[in-house]
Amino acid sequence: QVRCHFGSSDLARPRSGGAPFLEAVPRSPVFASMPNPVAVFDTTKGKFEAEIFLDRTPITASNFIDLAQSGFYNGIHFHRVIPDFMNQFGCPHAKNPAARNAGTGGPPDGTFQNLKTGATEQRRGGGNIKDEHTSRDSNEPGTLSMANTGAPNTGGSQFFINVAHNDFLDWFSPGESKHPVFGKVTSGMDVVVGISKVRTRDDNPIEPIKMNSITIRQ
Repeated sequence: QVRCHFGSSDLARPRSGGAPFLEAVPRSPVFASMPNPVAVFDTTKGKFEAEIFLDRTPITASNFIDLAQSGFYNGIHFHRVIPDFMNQFGCPHAKNPAARNAGTGGPPDGTFQNLKTGATEQRRGGGNIKDEHTSRDSNEPGTLSMANTGAPNTGGSQFFINVAHNDFLDWFSPGESKHPVFGKVTSGMDVVVGISKVRTRDDNPIEPIKMNSITIRQ
């Protein structure tokens, strides 16, 4: 199994059993009646921004926002970039840019708030969240999409940013790869494309590209 199921050779951590993904403990939603939040990505190659689709993928978006606001992504490097395809990011092992196990990690198990409904959601079995196959947003250039192992409900912290229209990765496509989109770049797409074109060795940037921070604004 692979953490991003379209050609990576990275092994993923196996899933295990546990509690249901959704624990119905409603709290007051944070962004329910507001416009979608915006994520500001500050990298060593420049900044870009993306709308996060909380309105249509609230579990996936809330998971990403929770990790970003906790500082989970700070200091992680892009571990896989391919021109005319995508940039992959979010593995905690990639804090070391030379880590051989980059692409296999995820967040710790735990809970986070669904910012649309107020419910408590779970990460389990290696930090995995429930697949959210609800909105038919295609993997178009600039979209943010969840990486997974190829098995159901194996997304966690890793995601990729498309630099081409990779519709064969859509969860509603006839293929095996199922990657739900949860956001789209709204500014700085030149930075994203530039990252995809850097010199690499085995798809890993030779000159490390670090995420300094991801901040969320409303």
